[in-house]
Formats: sequence, structure tokens, C-alpha cells
Amino acid sequence: MNAMLTILKEQISSFPLIMRLAVYETKSKYQMNYLGVLWQFLNPLIQMLAYWFVFGMGIRGGQPIVIGGVEIPFIIWMLAGLIPWFFISPTILDGSNSVFKRINMVSKMNFPISALPSVVIMSNLFSYFVMMGVYLIVLISYGIYPDAHWLQYIYYFICMIAFMFSFSLFNSTISVLVRDYQFLLQSVTRLLFFLLPIFWNISEKLTGDKAWIGDILRLNPLFYIIDGFRNSLLKGEWFFHDVKYTLYFWLITLLLLTVGSLLHMKFRDKFVDFL
Repeated sequence: MNAMLTILKEQISSFPLIMRLAVYETKSKYQMNYLGVLWQFLNPLIQMLAYWFVFGMGIRGGQPIVIGGVEIPFIIWMLAGLIPWFFISPTILDGSNSVFKRINMVSKMNFPISALPSVVIMSNLFSYFVMMGVYLIVLISYGIYPDAHWLQYIYYFICMIAFMFSFSLFNSTISVLVRDYQFLLQSVTRLLFFLLPIFWNISEKLTGDKAWIGDILRLNPLFYIIDGFRNSLLKGEWFFHDVKYTLYFWLITLLLLTVGSLLHMKFRDKFVDFL
């Protein structure tokens, strides 16, 4: 518990510096390109159009998703899961490599190593907010207007940040100790793309004898987050309707944060020796 509290205090006390480093990371990543940071938004935009064409127009033939008897255009339904994934995927990979990549730089600064995953999260949030802003405009253009359920988007956003920090803190420590873990994580992240409800509706496809497969897929905390965004913006369902699932998500997040904090505090003074 002491390790976890120390880690959280370091995030709060270093927040201004985390923001400055995140801005610097974003600018330096694209400084050699003519369009600069615009690529951070053009890249996912191009991918979204490609996925919509292949999965929406190709595989589904433009058919809408039916939720609670209401037809929702596939592109609207797809973007509700795809936009969070464009934040989650790079955050998992970059966050796991954040300590190994920057340890030499911060070892000479008065900057807590535990804040390095937070720099990655903040850097990726810039493009995420822009994409979500565009998505809200698209929702309104399709006649989907804000209601009380949209307020719980804030709750699921907190869930996403809490889980990504806990997971990144754990991964960043393991990746320094065991470099093969980074390659394993890359493969698992590619697999997760198809095991999450991003392009297919679990309740629509896995019914009857296949329902148990959906129950297993829901054990993934990322499933809770992505499905939660859809519940908030499209389905009109409250998060407390499934108390057990909510408690399960926070238990996994707290476990990752606790274990990640303990490992980080134990090995942080020895990170340089593993390089």
C-alpha cells in the first residue's frame, strides 16, 4: 500500500512536468515531417475510413447495428469502439517501453521514473480528445443528441486512464527486467484487436451455445471500457446496472496497480543496470 501511495503522489507532484514532456514528445515525434503533428490525427483518420470500408461496407454490406430494437449506422457504432482503441493500443506498447527508452534521460533529472508511463498517456490523449470531438459532431449530425447517460462517459474515461496507468506501470517494469516481454506484448495487443467488441457485436454473434465465449471475452478489462463508452453514448445504459462486472474491473485495476507499484519500487534503483 505504501508503494502505491508513493507512486500516486509522484504523479500528482510531477503533473506540470509530465504535461511539458508530453507536449515535447508529441512535437519531436513528427518534427521531421512536413505536416508535423497533423499526422497524429491523419493516421487514425485514414485507418478509420479503411476499417469502415472493409468491415462496414464490405463484410456487413452497409447493414446497421440493431441495439434494443433501434438501428444504429455501423460507422457510428464502430467509431465508439475504434477511437478508444486508437488510444489504448499505442499506450500499451509505448507505455511498456517508456522506462527502458527514457531511463538514461530522466536518471539525470529530478523526475520520478514512475511518471514516465504518464507522459505516454498524456501524449496520446491529445489526439484522442480531437478524435472524440469530431465523433461527437458526427453523432449530432446523425441525429443522436446528448442525454443524461452521456455524463457517465466521464466515469468510463476515468476507468480507461486508471487501467492504462496501472497496466503501463506494470508492463514498463517487466519490460526492463525481461526484454522478451515487449515482443510478447506486441503480439497480444494485435490479438486483442480482434477479441474486443470493436467491429463485431458480441450479443449479436455469440448467442445460445456460444454465449460462454462472450462471458470469457468479457473478462478482459478493456472490454468493460469499450462497451462502457457505447453504453454511454449509444445504448443509454447506466454502469451500475451490472455491479459485479464493475467491481471485477476495479479489482483487476487495483491489483495491477498494487503489483506494478511494488515491482517498480523494488527495482527502480536497479533499472540502469538492466540496460
